[in-house]
Amino acid sequence: MTVRAVRGAIQVERDDEPHLLESVQTVLRRIMDANDLSPDDLISIVFTATPDLVSAFPAAAARAIGLTHVPLMCARELDVKGALPRTVRVLAHVRTARAARDVRHVYLGGAAALREDLAQPGEGGVTL
Repeated sequence: MTVRAVRGAIQVERDDEPHLLESVQTVLRRIMDANDLSPDDLISIVFTATPDLVSAFPAAAARAIGLTHVPLMCARELDVKGALPRTVRVLAHVRTARAARDVRHVYLGGAAALREDLAQPGEGGVTL
């Protein structure tokens, strides 16, 4: 097994605790499914949230789906003029047998714009 980093992001529709937590759970599940990961494969996860998201800690979403033994950290994303609003980014450190080129990064909803180089026309998200 090798340690790899997996990226992901999701843009939420509104800063509402249930909606934010559900959205973060969705991106986490998609990251885990796309990379065939179990909770035991997760080493740590770092979340960032844009300054306009204040209703909940993204890490609470991970805890709610059973990631109770994974070290989690939340941080504030830089407040850069013109940046994508209402966005949670994920950086997960994982144990995997996958080569770096085979790691699947997941960008959902409006966050697909963060990786327009990967997006497909009409797609609500992108996995690479």
